[in-house]
Amino acid sequence: MKEKILSFYDLVVNKCRKADFIALLAIRLYLLPVIYEGAHSKVVGFSGTVEWFSTPAAEGGLDLPFPYLMALLATGTEVVGLVCIALGLFTRIMAIPMIILMSVASSMVHWSHGWLAIAGKNMEASIRLDSFLQWLAANFPGRYNYITELGDPVALNNGMEFSATYFVMLLVLLFWGGGRYVSADYWLRKKLG
Repeated sequence: MKEKILSFYDLVVNKCRKADFIALLAIRLYLLPVIYEGAHSKVVGFSGTVEWFSTPAAEGGLDLPFPYLMALLATGTEVVGLVCIALGLFTRIMAIPMIILMSVASSMVHWSHGWLAIAGKNMEASIRLDSFLQWLAANFPGRYNYITELGDPVALNNGMEFSATYFVMLLVLLFWGGGRYVSADYWLRKKLG
């Protein structure tokens, strides 16, 4: 009986492996809008990015040395990373600078805010938001209904949760690549032997 169960399990696992490229494609597709937002904001607001990188930490900046170079590297990494991950081209190689970028972002920007990306109900940002919503409901019920009709507003905590999740997804791409059939890496490898 045990052998039949194990044999059936192995059969199911082998069938699933034939479609494992779907998970890698899903990770790449999930990361695209995330990377796009970062890349787009840096390209469009490049001078603001340089300024933020050079502003002292006490004033809300990152206080990085060589801010223009650092902004150029971060922007270039996200733009090239976006294209490569979208196409599944040089996926493993491109995952490395993207992982470094996520690690730096997580440690410099998000670390001080803790783990949670969205503020919990007992956190100061949520308490202030709830107070504002109560005031809005009492004084401007139409506006309150407009703001809450599609769901409850939340306050971002800006913690490490999202960047750590993207880090893990990029780590998967580093180890497994862009996936079979749906990545340029697969077809290049096939063509080059």
